[in-house]
Amino acid sequence: MNKRLEETKPAAMHPAEWDVRVKLAAAYRLVDYFGWCELIYGHLTAKVPGPDHHFLINPYGLNYDEVTASNLVKIDLDGNKVDADCEHPVSAAGFVIHSAIHMSDSERNQVVIHTHSRSGMAIAALKEGLLPVSMGSTALCNNLSYHEYEGVSLYLEERERLIAALGNNQSMILRNHGLLTTGNSVPDAFLRHYRLERAAQVQLDASASGTLNILDSAVATKSGEDVNRFAAMEDDAGALEFSALMRKLDKIDTGYRH
Repeated sequence: MNKRLEETKPAAMHPAEWDVRVKLAAAYRLVDYFGWCELIYGHLTAKVPGPDHHFLINPYGLNYDEVTASNLVKIDLDGNKVDADCEHPVSAAGFVIHSAIHMSDSERNQVVIHTHSRSGMAIAALKEGLLPVSMGSTALCNNLSYHEYEGVSLYLEERERLIAALGNNQSMILRNHGLLTTGNSVPDAFLRHYRLERAAQVQLDASASGTLNILDSAVATKSGEDVNRFAAMEDDAGALEFSALMRKLDKIDTGYRH
């Protein structure tokens, strides 16, 4: 695996940045694989390792299965492209939402994933939001934030309210909009997003089939603590699962690595 990364990494690029690029490109492909895309919209971003406040975002206009490690766009907190010769545009709305989280410079929020999946938008449209009706949802119910809908995220003044709404949590439902998660690495943020997405799917499927069996608060809290404690046993949260998913991608198409 390392040999393959060395063969595709630009000579002048630091290995740490290339590693983040490959994993972020893989995450884009996985969002496409799981069907969480809404055309070309929604974004996944990651801070570039190092002292500069730069982060990577997808080239606006490309499908998620066209994103690669090398075509990710590096921008600063003002939305300016760092590489002057980069021809790809950047989404203004993607910049506002993601720069809000990255500007806080939190070690816990190095990566931000925001999707407009069908289940995510549906759960965001429910007044009650996510309920403790499955094991996965219990891990989130006491660790989940909500941000009220303000319209398309085009205005910089919304950034402070986004940060305030997220607080100390790393999962957030953007009401009437979609889902957002953060993490200290791409695997960490992606696994958290997978669990939020799956919890939303389960609730919607169950509610369409019958009456929801909402768990007692004490049971849900204990379940959530146990699930999160089990997940925390990994030294690098999400690494085991994400490595397995990258192997799945490699069997389909290794193009994201280039």
